[in-house]
Amino acid sequence: MSQYLFGFVGTGNMAGALVRAACKKVDPWQILLSNRTRAKAEALAEELGCVVGTNEEVAARCRYIFLGVKPQMMAGVLESLRPALALRQDRFVLVSMAAGLTMDTLSDMAGGYYPLIRIMPNTPCAVGAGMTTYTANDLVTEEELQDFLTAMADSGLWDRLDEHLINAASAVAGCGGAFIWQVIEALADGGVACGLPRQKALLYAAKMVEGTGRLTLETGLHPGVLKDQVCSPGGSTIAGVRVIEERGVRGAVMDAVIAAERRNNELGKA
Repeated sequence: MSQYLFGFVGTGNMAGALVRAACKKVDPWQILLSNRTRAKAEALAEELGCVVGTNEEVAARCRYIFLGVKPQMMAGVLESLRPALALRQDRFVLVSMAAGLTMDTLSDMAGGYYPLIRIMPNTPCAVGAGMTTYTANDLVTEEELQDFLTAMADSGLWDRLDEHLINAASAVAGCGGAFIWQVIEALADGGVACGLPRQKALLYAAKMVEGTGRLTLETGLHPGVLKDQVCSPGGSTIAGVRVIEERGVRGAVMDAVIAAERRNNELGKA
């Protein structure tokens, strides 16, 4: 039987966020961490109370094996794990968070058709506010999937999608965070230009984005309706909205999502 519930091959920013989320539900001693630079895994393990091992140990001893490596590195990593995976006599599930790589491609790289969950998370998972889309192949049992989702519940919202939509979802929920951080930074810069202290400007911008998202979700109203509710005739908000429209910000954001989705597709063919 597997000794650890979760194992992470790679402990970069995204994998680290998921480790932190998992530790809220799972005993850290049930989580085995491995990283190409061992010191990075050791630092995260010391912070959270997890265990450090090798890639091969993760492949041999964990029930859910998170493949937290870049798409360009996945083939080499899975090739090195093939012997350990092939020797397993117990149930295990591979969990990929690599952009663009389909479940069929991952199975080919792993050298076998194993139970596989493909997830596309975002870094707010670390603070329980993540948005993760996922899909699974037909070898994953409903019990395994529910156990996995229960263990990861404190990371935020999880939503199941058909695999052909995962790349598009990642462009919005995954890549979109970087776009919004650019907006937060720009809002804060504008506040500083108007005389606000930097830290207060950042606080106001970030909290405004947090509240705006929550209001959108809880009311269910279209963003255009919510925007109109803030725009008083001849007021300051509509003056700013006019500039947003003149500069083509909405079109730029749409193009950014489309470019990210296109790159996800390219990564799957590399």
